[in-house]
Parts: sequence; structure tokens; C-alpha cells
Amino acid sequence: MKTSIAIGGYDHKDIRGTVEFVRQAERLGVDHVWSAEAWGQDAVTSLAYIAGQTEQIMLGTGIMQISARTPSMTAMTALSLNELSSGRFILGLGASGPQVVEGLHGVAYQGPLTRMRETVDIVRMGFRGDKIAYQGKYHVLPRPGGEGKAIRLDHRPIDIPIYLATLAPKSLEYTGAAADGWLGTSFSPDFPDAHLDHIRKGAEAAGRNLEDIALNVACSIAIGENVEELIDARKPNVAFQMGAMGSARTNFYNDAFQRAGFMDDAKAIQRLWLDRKHDEAAKRVPDEMVTLFGAIGTPDMVQARFRKYREAGITGLTLRMDVDTEVQRIELLEQALDLLRAIE
Repeated sequence: MKTSIAIGGYDHKDIRGTVEFVRQAERLGVDHVWSAEAWGQDAVTSLAYIAGQTEQIMLGTGIMQISARTPSMTAMTALSLNELSSGRFILGLGASGPQVVEGLHGVAYQGPLTRMRETVDIVRMGFRGDKIAYQGKYHVLPRPGGEGKAIRLDHRPIDIPIYLATLAPKSLEYTGAAADGWLGTSFSPDFPDAHLDHIRKGAEAAGRNLEDIALNVACSIAIGENVEELIDARKPNVAFQMGAMGSARTNFYNDAFQRAGFMDDAKAIQRLWLDRKHDEAAKRVPDEMVTLFGAIGTPDMVQARFRKYREAGITGLTLRMDVDTEVQRIELLEQALDLLRAIE
């Protein structure tokens, strides 16, 4: 399996320390770094800087929010990052959620899958060097009735991989039909069909196979002998996902856990969180909502989890490490890589 690290988003870690972490990850042989974008750091600026500080590691946006940029600007940004990195760039796109899209960007969270489809269509037109003329539900180029004309991006044609961060069933089907890769979250190798059945369905409908798509998922890592303490430390983050990563009506993370068999738990945790009972919400998280969605425990337990991901057909893991310092992150990363490579 390929290995990845993630940076940015609403992470408050020192950006210069993060750059050193990426350098060390490259030295250790990590394959990809993904730059997140939520309501803190953007996904582009840090990645452009890191492109000049590294030589081999692949650089991907994990993700660029489609609501934050026009599709043509997304294409131009991707082309620029690909040039700066000497062809090491992967474009990761996602629809985000209504709280960020409507609250931060002032864009209606309407038809997210259609907007994603139109964005991918237009971006690929730009990559191919076509004149960008498009008639969609949400994007019409050139603007009707104006003085604009269809414009070809001033760049040589190039094929940049597009990965999609999707969770809802229809969006997963579209990923299978159209994307080069999937950036998965809320994924458990114990319940892979909750996501992969939908990706497979979309792939087969488009005349593809599931194996044609790079399947990269986030995997929380914690290694130690006090397993109960490691599990408890991660329950507040699970509660945050269930209650805060979306609105009361639209929370794709919560839905994904429900499809994996945790319907009652996910709904109960969300209710407690929305009632501002955050400590109670964390206590309501069962151990399995931590242990089955990552690699937590002793070295042997973590290595067994890595095998589980591989057996489920996952081709890449983004190793997420919730520790206090960059030194601890590098030490934990090195330990995780040793365990992972021992099963290859």
C-alpha cells in the first residue's frame, strides 16, 4: 500500500514545523502528502511552498473545495502546482458541507454532486487544452448575454490525476465512474462494502473495474501498551465528526458511520453534541467507533489492522497522528511505516 500524510485544514500546528515534517516524511519514503482545506489553512499555498522544499513526494490537495473557486480557476491552479512540482501534483476535490459552503463562502449548498460533476468536466477541458465552452445546470461558459468568449487555457495539454473525496452513495458511484482515485474518510476495513460497493457500482456502469481506481483512505494511528487510554483519547474527535462536521440535517460523516452499522450510536452522539453536551457525546462513543476505523493499540494490533486494510482492497493509507510535537509525529510515523512495510 502507498502511504500518505496530511497537513493543514483547521490544524493549528506551526506551518514551518509542518514543512520539516513533510521533509522527514519524504526521507522516510512516504509516497504522498495531502493538504487539507476547511476553515483554516487553504489547500494551495502550503503545497506550493512544499513543492520547492521536496523532490520526490507526490503533492495532492486533500481537498480543494469546489465552492471556493470557479472550475476554470481550479484548473489553472492545478496546472500551476503541477508545473511547480515537476509533475508531482494530484488534484483532490470535494464538495465540503453546508456549514462551510454557505457560512464561509456564501454559496448555496445545492446540487453538490451535479456541481462536482460539472467542475470535473470543466477542469478536464482545461487540462486537455480545449476551448472552455460548457452548458451545465450551475456552470455556463461563456456567460450568456455578455461579451465573453470561449477561452483555451494558455498551457500545454496534460493529464493530471483527479481524486474525489466522497461519502454519500451517489457521489461514491460517480467517483467509481469518473475519478482516478478516491480520498476516503469514515472508512472501516471491517465494513468495506459501506463505501466500496457504491464505487464498484459506478465503475462497472462506466465500463471500468474497481481496480482502475486508487483507493486511498484516512487511518488514525496510535501505538502503545495502554490501549484503553489510546481509545479514550480519540473519542472526542469521533464525537466532533458525528456532531460538528456538518449541519443537523446534512452530515456525511455521520451517515457513513450509520451505513457501517452504527446508526443508533451516530444519531445519539449527534444529538448530544448539538445540545452542547460535548463531554457526554464523547463518552457515548463506543470503543468500536474508534478501533474499527483506524489502527489503534499495541504494535501487533496496529499491524493486524494494516493487514485488514490491505485485504479490503485499499491501495493507500493516509496516516493520521494526533500527537503534541513534530518530533513525536516523526517518531510515530517511522514506527507505523516499519509495521506496515513488514507485511508487504
